[in-house]
Amino acid sequence: MPSRRPSRRTQPHVPLDVDRVMRGVARIERRGGAEWHVQPMSAAAAAKDYVCPGCGGAVQRGTAHVVVWRADSIFGERAIEDRRHWHTGCWRAG
Repeated sequence: MPSRRPSRRTQPHVPLDVDRVMRGVARIERRGGAEWHVQPMSAAAAAKDYVCPGCGGAVQRGTAHVVVWRADSIFGERAIEDRRHWHTGCWRAG
């Protein structure tokens, strides 16, 4: 008798994590001989104003952007202090 695939109805329901989907997927990018963590930030999660190091302009509250920090940082207070909020376009252009 051939085996049957389990019905989707027998598998547990996993709710969609809307916040995670809206944030995007973190990645590592290589620039200037270094590796960088790049974490997209959704407009809904952007609760403060920042200064973009790429253009010097404001990354205003409610604006989707990326948060960037060196991949070789040991995650702790120093790595958190070294994070920078970039306009997505400024990061791509850099």
